[in-house]
Amino acid sequence: MMSREKPLKLAVLISGGGRSLENMAEAIADAGFAAEIVKVISSHPDVYGLERAKKLGLPHEVVDFRTEGANFSSAITAAVENSGADLVVMAGFIRKWEFPERYQLRVLNIHPALLPAFGGKGYYGGRVHQAVIDSGAKFSGCTVHFANLEYDRGPIILQRVIPVLPADTADTLASRVFDEECIAYPEAIRYIAEDRLDFRDGRVCVRD
Repeated sequence: MMSREKPLKLAVLISGGGRSLENMAEAIADAGFAAEIVKVISSHPDVYGLERAKKLGLPHEVVDFRTEGANFSSAITAAVENSGADLVVMAGFIRKWEFPERYQLRVLNIHPALLPAFGGKGYYGGRVHQAVIDSGAKFSGCTVHFANLEYDRGPIILQRVIPVLPADTADTLASRVFDEECIAYPEAIRYIAEDRLDFRDGRVCVRD
């Protein structure tokens, strides 16, 4: 992975309320590790995540999936490249970005389940948690992984696990999984900022 002499520059992609963005910004500030958010890019123009970006004083722009149409992926790529980001972080980003080969191992995603289970196209938000409950699974959690051009199939960096409780609904499970996401995503970014990741036989290993 990349060796860091300067702060790791992050472009954060959002499509909704921006809770993960806000948590990430706060975790970076509180923990003081070498990373900074240089651009927030939203696929939707009227989401609260843009308001959060404004309140946090973060540069932000909209690449509207509706108006860009077939040009959406290239427009996202241009916005990312103009930001000067080293790493792209998907934070509630629900649109498909067909990123170029040079972005392999430079794009992170977090999924609200334990991949490879309950992942793939259409598995996002409450759908994931309801599917976990309906399956009878005893555990769920979250997964931080490098994104590739298949939904939820990139190399896994870390996972956090919680029990599925007998009384859980999709909403209560989502709330408890999000608490774990608030820990997992900054932790994964820290590993990259500190150059602590290795790859062995297609798997991600974290050095102490």
